[in-house]
Amino acid sequence: MAIDALAAQPHLPPESERCVEAINICKEFETELGTHRALDGISFRVGAGQRMGILGANGAGKSTLIKILSGLMLPTTGEVRRGLRLSWPLALDAGDGGELTGYDNVRFISRLYNLPFKEVFDYVADFSELGKHMYRQTRFYSSGMSMRLAFSLSLALDFECILMDEVLLVGDRRFQLKCHDELFGRRQHCGMIMAVHDVGIIKEYCQSALILKGGRGRLLTDLNLAGRIYGTL
Repeated sequence: MAIDALAAQPHLPPESERCVEAINICKEFETELGTHRALDGISFRVGAGQRMGILGANGAGKSTLIKILSGLMLPTTGEVRRGLRLSWPLALDAGDGGELTGYDNVRFISRLYNLPFKEVFDYVADFSELGKHMYRQTRFYSSGMSMRLAFSLSLALDFECILMDEVLLVGDRRFQLKCHDELFGRRQHCGMIMAVHDVGIIKEYCQSALILKGGRGRLLTDLNLAGRIYGTL
């Protein structure tokens, strides 16, 4: 069983407020050509067990929005209310240059979230199936191995809402089925916000879709309509 991460976020809101909510999010970047508004007035909410897909062409702001939701990036204006224990983006690189081993990564996360190391390590080692590679530096990992580690760590902490950036299932077919069963079978109680290019994934897994274009967003629950609009971008 995954480790409960309540220790990392001890002051959770009442059940009625248990959601991740974006309120009028705007994000601007200064470029050589002037100010670029990547996101302009984005609002939505995702509760426990709800899944929302983010659709948009390259450069539409999908990854920027995911980073803002996770807290890795601050919005220029607007607010994110995190009423659910929210994961880091699963496509996020470790950021350590690959010098840490899988073992080191588990130790670091365990300390950060004040969780028992052995329990977290046993779960991650078992689910990731990395074997002796847990003791190798992650710079020697393939992209699939890195994502196995990231998936397993995220699941071990039992987040209530999972963020995914262009990554859904990793590894060979057997491991993909294992991830599918864990994410969409055993964890139906979890929320999920996923940035993808594949409309089929949105239709299969999500209840709503946020379409981004020119910094603006449109939230739809009609996923067939969302697919048609996305096809015109």
